[in-house]
Amino acid sequence: MTDILIGRNEHIDVSLEPRYGNRHGMIAGATGTGKSVSLMVLAEGFSKLGVPCFLADAKGDLAGLALAAGEPGDKLKARLARLGLADWKPQANPVIFWDLYGKLGHPVRATVSEMGPALLGRVLELNDTQQGVLEIVFKLADDNGWLLLDLDDLRALLAFAADNSKDISAHYGLIAKTSLAAVQRALLQLEQDGGAQFFGEPALELADLMRQDMSGRGVINVLAADQLILKPRLYSTFLLWLLSELFEQLPEVGDLEQPKLVFFFDEAHLLFDDAPPALLQRVEQVVRLIRSKGVGVYFCSQNPDDVPANILGQLGNRVQHALRAFTPRDQKAVKAAAETFAPNPKLDVTAAIGQLGVGEALASTLRDGGVPSPVEQVLVTTPCCRIGAIGADERNTVRQRSPVGGKYDTSVNRESAAEILARRADDKAADATAVAAGAPAKDGEGGSAWGGAVHDALFGTKRRQGMIETMGKQVVRTMGNQLGRQILRGVLGGIFGGKR
Repeated sequence: MTDILIGRNEHIDVSLEPRYGNRHGMIAGATGTGKSVSLMVLAEGFSKLGVPCFLADAKGDLAGLALAAGEPGDKLKARLARLGLADWKPQANPVIFWDLYGKLGHPVRATVSEMGPALLGRVLELNDTQQGVLEIVFKLADDNGWLLLDLDDLRALLAFAADNSKDISAHYGLIAKTSLAAVQRALLQLEQDGGAQFFGEPALELADLMRQDMSGRGVINVLAADQLILKPRLYSTFLLWLLSELFEQLPEVGDLEQPKLVFFFDEAHLLFDDAPPALLQRVEQVVRLIRSKGVGVYFCSQNPDDVPANILGQLGNRVQHALRAFTPRDQKAVKAAAETFAPNPKLDVTAAIGQLGVGEALASTLRDGGVPSPVEQVLVTTPCCRIGAIGADERNTVRQRSPVGGKYDTSVNRESAAEILARRADDKAADATAVAAGAPAKDGEGGSAWGGAVHDALFGTKRRQGMIETMGKQVVRTMGNQLGRQILRGVLGGIFGGKR
């Protein structure tokens, strides 16, 4: 099986062995030093091996993976000659475009229930008390079988909880109306940020991220994130949700010859900024264990210290581009980055990080036995696709050829909590109107008057007495009579299930 060439120098090639592709990795470096190209090299390499990939395109320059590179110019020819890539030729990759907002790709949706209260609370930026209220509301929906598919369902359930807070508090724990109101306001802000488009159906199926094309190449799923990146909480929570879904749904497979899926997490610092300890612990757990599901996770960020040390220690494959040490913090970051590599006696790593040119990197990958290779300074290889953004017409052409467009482009709105609660409210209003008019009230959610009619016949209404009252008066008059006592037992026994 062919290794993925990352880069080379005059002495050695640094390649990634597919069997260690699920041991995770890190691509780091300052802006403009070549991180995107390194990411494209890895994604293209995995695709050629038949491994699907998922990546977020924060700047729009990764969409070029869908198109072949043009005729090489003088600079590219010189680079190819320096790398010794005599067999290089322009080639497009199989790509599916996705977009939470449905503009630059197929809509990506999840149901509110799938997101769950923990991650949704992070998106809404709730405090502990408000988070507890949200968990109670989810529990209420589960116990009653009310589907939470979109934000309309959650909004209706919050309103129902506010109207019935006393009864709900008695069963599930105290929920204050002020906390409910705070959650409702946060929900409104999420809708204004465009988050409402993410929640609904048809929900994304993981199998559609793990496709191969007709030639056996892995499909590269590119999420348009140029607008999403402006909403850091929504961006990071969506990617974390997707990673959690992979962890929970995929079976254990152990160490394979190559990964089943590779997940690139760009702008990784957004995931960890202001993250509570419980969330960090969850991320660490997922990263540590998802390897056995056949999924490789690669974080991309400017500084390695953007990723917590416990997670950084799980990342065996490293590509480090230049870091500029202009401030004391930068100098500390350079030193920390140098210390994460397996040492090479022939290379001063700390000095090299600050002197790397654009397209150069320090690279170290796992070799036999999962041992990191000594770090090497290399010239990063060149992908066969276009490097840079693509036009709207080109994007539309790729999207029209997509195998999943017919499945996701049209939204579906089936009956769920919002519709059920609205019908309950309508039935309750109709009952109140009927009672005010003297008509029998409807019984239950189905609206049948049968139960109400039986109740009125037995127990009566304000205007007329029922069978029980009538027979009760007769029984009182004949209480001394044995026959009267038998009649009384017969009536009450029939009602309460006793024997005559």
